[in-house]
Amino acid sequence: MKQLAISQIAELLAREEEAGSLIHELEQDKRKGVQALLVKWKKQKEQEKLLKDKFLAMTKYEQNLRYQGFKLIAGVDEVGRGPLAGPVVAAAVILPETFFLAGIDDSKKLTEKKREEYDEVIRRDALAVSIAVIDADEIDKINIYQATKKAMKTAIASLDPKPEAVLIDAVELEIPFRSESIIKGDAKSVSIAAASIVAKVARDRFMKEIAQEYPEYGFQKNMGYGTKDHLRALEKYGVTPFHRKTFSPVKELL
Repeated sequence: MKQLAISQIAELLAREEEAGSLIHELEQDKRKGVQALLVKWKKQKEQEKLLKDKFLAMTKYEQNLRYQGFKLIAGVDEVGRGPLAGPVVAAAVILPETFFLAGIDDSKKLTEKKREEYDEVIRRDALAVSIAVIDADEIDKINIYQATKKAMKTAIASLDPKPEAVLIDAVELEIPFRSESIIKGDAKSVSIAAASIVAKVARDRFMKEIAQEYPEYGFQKNMGYGTKDHLRALEKYGVTPFHRKTFSPVKELL
């Protein structure tokens, strides 16, 4: 092979179908720029393999259910148990057996940009997606634990098609489907991780919307959690209709 320019080599390495045949020849190329490209390419391939292996490991619960004959498997998760303001939001997602998204994980481990990107892919490729929202007033009436369960049950019940089995993050639910509760399920199950991402993106968007109405509280940044700036705003401006009045320190300010 004639010696290629480094820019040409970079283009060839970017083409998956052509890269493999190049590697041996590039390893013999003494140019520092070529070796740097090769090191970068190998690291990228190693990272891709790690993400693929992690994804496959996160399908073990789904694979076990499919082995038992279940096809429509929903993952369910919620976000927003801890904040002082805003709703608790649950999502239920049924993914096709062929679904693949390298890098999917517990939404808390992802950047906002990645969550937005993955949310779009999940919504596009899922067989069904459902979201349920329980607002602050109802949380105050029935408590956060009951609100969490209600949000999850509502999200499951709203799925179309209906699931045959349900994987749930941590919470035990009484539902008319085969179900399994998994501790830290959003990091162990692809379906629960997908639900975690959808719920987180939906709730964050809602908090950004109410931030426009109540800019003093910084909801677009703290998402309702009790940060120092949020607590200072509470003391200065008081309680909004979106605050949970049974949560400390909100209830002490009433």
